[in-house]
Amino acid sequence: MIVGFYWPFQGEFDAQPFVTDLRARGVRAALPAVVAKGQPLEFREWWPGVAMAKGVYDLPVPDGTSLLTPDALLIPALGVGSQGDRLGYGGGYFDRTLAALHPKPLAVGLAFELSRIATIVPQQHDVLMDFIVTEAGIQMAVAGGLMKLSAEDCRVRLAALAAERGLPRRESSSNETMDP
Repeated sequence: MIVGFYWPFQGEFDAQPFVTDLRARGVRAALPAVVAKGQPLEFREWWPGVAMAKGVYDLPVPDGTSLLTPDALLIPALGVGSQGDRLGYGGGYFDRTLAALHPKPLAVGLAFELSRIATIVPQQHDVLMDFIVTEAGIQMAVAGGLMKLSAEDCRVRLAALAAERGLPRRESSSNETMDP
């Protein structure tokens, strides 16, 4: 599986330790690069210690690595609404990317619990997250809102969504413990 993630910007949740752990389990990781304003992101393979160059907003981007298409995206959320909607910095890059990729990757919004906002009204171009993850737990977007999941329920839902979308999924043995 290929997991796209983001370099933390201005206090966003830092997913690097989690992604480093995923890499140790055989997952390939990729960081986004802005190609042009108003266009979907491209993803370049990342690993700890890879050479980096400055990208848009001075965010580091892997330098000279392979372009990859993510099967799952870990997406920063500055604000989280009650429907699986999220607020970012307003560029719309992740929404355009999710809309452009086929099959659609699994969309996981990462946020801090204090970023819950009751007044987010998704716009027509906004793409809802499949899951929202905060320090308080995992929630899945369902018709009418968000539903809290256990880690095991999350595994089952991830497998079902991956199969539905034709995405690869990681097999784990029954005695292995792994957080989603």
